[in-house]
Amino acid sequence: MRKIICFFLLTLIFLVITGCGTQGESEEPSTSDASELKMLNVEIQLPEEIQVNKEVLLKAAVTLDEEKVTDADNVKFEIWKEGSAEENHEEIEGAHEKDGIYSISKTFQEKGTYYVIAHVTARGMHNMPKEEFTVTAK
Repeated sequence: MRKIICFFLLTLIFLVITGCGTQGESEEPSTSDASELKMLNVEIQLPEEIQVNKEVLLKAAVTLDEEKVTDADNVKFEIWKEGSAEENHEEIEGAHEKDGIYSISKTFQEKGTYYVIAHVTARGMHNMPKEEFTVTAK
């Protein structure tokens, strides 16, 4: 009986030792792995002045680290006036101009405070920055 108990204790100790050993591996990425992580960056570019009934270009510059993304899967601009219900949000598909710049043409009918979100999906990542801007009377 003593041999059986010793056998089970040794087996248990062996399992604990081998199960807890990580052989120097870490769950967090190493510095070399972290430097390889790339971020999808989206910068909304708005005109300095936006007036009622004047056509303007709203743009989104899309980069992956320093590389300009010319092959985004999806770029949509969601636009709404402050205080409007969610069903009144307008979504417009952006077109690639050049060098990672996607844009839409838009004319605003009313003055006020507006918001735009650029929904961008590219290379398996999604980013959706939001900007506030004001539309003024002529």
